[in-house]
Amino acid sequence: MRASSQRFSQEHQNLAGGGWLSSMDWVNPLAIALLCATGILFIFSAQASHAGNDWQKQIVWTLLGFCTYVVVAVANYKIFLSYAHILYALGIAGLLLARPESPFSVEMMGARRWVDLGITTVQPTEAAKIGTLIMASSILARSKVGSISESILVIAKVALVFLLPMWLIFMQPDLGSSLVFPPMIFALLYISRLSGKFFLSAFAIFMLAVSVVGIDIYAYSQHLERARLIKQSDSTAVSAEAYRSILPIHNYQRNRILAFVAPKVVDPNGTGASWNAMQAKISAATGGATGKGLLEGTQAQLGYLPKAVAHNDFIFSVIAEETGFLGSVFIVGLFAILVTNGIRIAGLAKDRFGMHLACGVSVLFLIHFFINIGMTIGITPITGLPLPFLSYGGSFVLSCFFLQGLIQSIYRHRKDYT
Repeated sequence: MRASSQRFSQEHQNLAGGGWLSSMDWVNPLAIALLCATGILFIFSAQASHAGNDWQKQIVWTLLGFCTYVVVAVANYKIFLSYAHILYALGIAGLLLARPESPFSVEMMGARRWVDLGITTVQPTEAAKIGTLIMASSILARSKVGSISESILVIAKVALVFLLPMWLIFMQPDLGSSLVFPPMIFALLYISRLSGKFFLSAFAIFMLAVSVVGIDIYAYSQHLERARLIKQSDSTAVSAEAYRSILPIHNYQRNRILAFVAPKVVDPNGTGASWNAMQAKISAATGGATGKGLLEGTQAQLGYLPKAVAHNDFIFSVIAEETGFLGSVFIVGLFAILVTNGIRIAGLAKDRFGMHLACGVSVLFLIHFFINIGMTIGITPITGLPLPFLSYGGSFVLSCFFLQGLIQSIYRHRKDYT
């Protein structure tokens, strides 16, 4: 009893005397602060031509995010191991509330991804990502993983944990957010030292799935070509029959994929499905070495880069045009610091739960970073995946701070366990 009281007293003194500050890793917080400041500045720039005020809201979300970061960083991340089931259940409940059958779901831009809380709307996808990562990490931390035969039950549990939220998110529909789950689960299984045969089998299944989707996309492109020929041959012809497929993919998602691999097929005039991608590439390509200057980017200021996406999904295009190659390298460098430092902290973790959490968070940020910047420069399809700490958004900003707070907590408590 006396030992416990002394330990509690010492921890209280450390917190009161700023001991938790001295135990922090300052690399990630500094990178986050620079990214947030840059994001607010260029959200303002992206909306300056139409006097948008989302940059002011972003300041509020950022301040709330830093508060979230501090709370999570100070707390012992082991707490989340005990409440993993509850956090996962809350994430799934949030996704169910966003379903069309729910009276709280809100439809925006043809998708139901938001829940109305009365005072604001939230996107439960972000909470589901956090709950899923924590739940999967807790399963792997408590389980023995080895050969496929020895690990089949563990693999089944982890697969179920990931597939349920992934399917609910995909059906919203939100293809971009659902795509972050597979890399995250395979990263967690990889560092668990699962047998290499599993990954070979998974790769084979992945290639089969890609082939099936590829065949479907090709069939859809042929459908578009036939419809176009019918219209050209007879201007009075009735529109061709709608394309039908057994795959649960929406046509607008097929259009985005075709806009990436064959833009002339889906959008011959460049004014439809490929417009955003084309304008984003123009923004990134015309910035030069040092950029056109703040508020001087023509693509966003003149509305070629649509105002609905310039400040969120395509914020990197605005930054690239106005700060040029040097500014783009600066942003990429900050994200590289976040990811590599997160992986370093995963290696410092003294327990498997902390290692899995830090690795999962780092992979999650890497996927967001790669896909978002990739779609603005034309190396990945447009998926609507936001850029951490730069894109506008309340739920997403808070979730990013929460996840980075977990990494800080893992670093601070790296010596507490053997």
